[in-house]
Amino acid sequence: MRGPVVVLGDTLLDRDVEGVVNRLCPDSPVPVLDETAASDRPGGAGLAAVFAAAQGAEVVLVTALADDAGGARLGVLLAAAGVQVYPLALPGATPEKIRLRARGRVLLRHDRGGPSGEPGQPSDEVLRVIRSASAVLVSDYGRGMARQPALRDALAATRAPVVWDPHPRGPAAIPGVHLATPNESEVRELVPALPGASRLATASRGAQGLRRRWRAGAVAVTLGGDGALLCHAGSTPLVVPTPGSAEGDTCGAGDRFAAAASLALAQGALVSEAVQAAVAEASAYVAGGGVAAALPLSARSESLVRAPQSRTKGSRMSAGVIGPGGERVGVAAVATLLGEVRAAGGTVVATGGCFDLVHAGHVATLQAARQLGDCLIVCVNSDASVAGLKGPDRPVLSEGDRSRLLAAMSCVDAVLIFDEPTPEAVLSWVRPDIWVKGGDYATGGGDTTATLPEAEVLRRWGGNTVVVPYLDGRSTTDMIVRSSGERTR
Repeated sequence: MRGPVVVLGDTLLDRDVEGVVNRLCPDSPVPVLDETAASDRPGGAGLAAVFAAAQGAEVVLVTALADDAGGARLGVLLAAAGVQVYPLALPGATPEKIRLRARGRVLLRHDRGGPSGEPGQPSDEVLRVIRSASAVLVSDYGRGMARQPALRDALAATRAPVVWDPHPRGPAAIPGVHLATPNESEVRELVPALPGASRLATASRGAQGLRRRWRAGAVAVTLGGDGALLCHAGSTPLVVPTPGSAEGDTCGAGDRFAAAASLALAQGALVSEAVQAAVAEASAYVAGGGVAAALPLSARSESLVRAPQSRTKGSRMSAGVIGPGGERVGVAAVATLLGEVRAAGGTVVATGGCFDLVHAGHVATLQAARQLGDCLIVCVNSDASVAGLKGPDRPVLSEGDRSRLLAAMSCVDAVLIFDEPTPEAVLSWVRPDIWVKGGDYATGGGDTTATLPEAEVLRRWGGNTVVVPYLDGRSTTDMIVRSSGERTR
C-alpha cells in the first residue's frame, strides 16, 4: 500500500456492562441487573479503524472528539490500538452507547451524549493525509462528519478508492465512490421497497437505485448471515454467500465488513474480490465470538477511569486525585478548563514530562509556557510510565504527590496523568494549540521543532510545537546522584 488506510467518520464510546439478574425491582416490574464486569471500546468509525489496524495496516482515523472524559478515553483506547488519530473539535459531549447485558443477551441500551454538534474545520494535515491515502473508508453514523464540506471536497478529489458505509440520517455519498456498503434495513429506508417483492429483489432494486443516485461504482448490500449482494454496472447482481452458518453477537459486523473491503481495495483487489474477502471476514468475526473476542486487549478496558493509586494493567488517564489541589487534576478538571478557554476563543498550551523532584528548571519551563497562551495543562507520566523510562528505582515521588505539587503552582491550570511512554493519546484528546518543551531540545541547534517527537502529532490539528530555554545545571538525575553521594560520605 502506498499510503495509510484512512477511516473518516463519527466515533462513539461503547460500553458493555455485564451482570446477573436474580430479582425484579420492588417498585416496578423490571429486572435488576447486578453488575459483575464492564468494558469500554471505541465504537462507530473508531471500531472500524481498530479492526483495520488489527490486520497490520497503517490506519489514520479522522474523527471529531469532545473535550470530556469520554473523548479522553477514546484517545487512549485508539492510540493503544495503534490507530493514528487526526481529531477535529466536537462541541458538546462524546456520544456513548451503554449496553446492559446478562447471560450474553442485551437487556437495555442506554444512549447518552445528546444531539450531535457540528464538527470543527479540518487542518491542512488532515486534508493532506486524505490525499495520501491508499484507501478511504467513510464510516457514517449520522452525527455530522460525513457532511463536513471541506472533508467532502477532499474525498471527492482523492484518487484512492473510497468505501462509503452509509447511515439513514447521514448525507448521500459523494459521487463516484468505489463501493457503498449499506445493510438491508438501511437500503429499505433509503429506497422504498415494492409491495410483495422478495428479499433479494428488494435488495437488488435498492442497490441499483443507490448506485445510480450516488453515481457509485458498486453497492454491496449486507444480508446478515446470508452474505452480501453486489450490484455494479452489469444488470445481474452477484450474491456472495457466507462460507458457513454462523450465529452469535453481530455487533460490529458491518464495521468489520467495511474495514475488510477497504483493506482489500487498498491492496489492489477488484471490487468483487473485496466483497468476497469482506463476507469471509465478517462471517469469521461473528462465528469467533464478535467484538469481545476480536478486539485487541489494548482497545478495551475494565474501567472507564481509574484513580492514580490503581495498579491495574491498561492505558488510562487519571480521573483525579484526592487532597489539596485535587480539583485541578484529572480528566474532569481538564475537560472543564478546555471548554471554558475554547468558548472564550483562548489559546491552550500544554507541556509534559516526569517532573520527578520538581526543581527550578521545571519551574522556569512552566512559567515560560504559561506566558504563551490562556491556560497551561501539564501532562505527567504515571509511576508505571516513569519506571519504564527511568528504571525500577524511579520515580522518587509518587504520581499523586507530583501532580499535587504541579497543580499548586500559579502558572499551572490543570494536570493530567497518563500511563503511556509518550503523551500521544493525551495530545490527541487535549489538542493543544501549543506544545512546549524545554531542556535538551532547546540546546541542540538548528530546527529544534523537527527533533520533537510530538511535532507530527500536533500537525494533525494545526497545532504548533515550541521550545523554551532551560536553566543550566538543573537535572533530577543529577540531584539524585549528588544526594546519594552525600549520604555515602
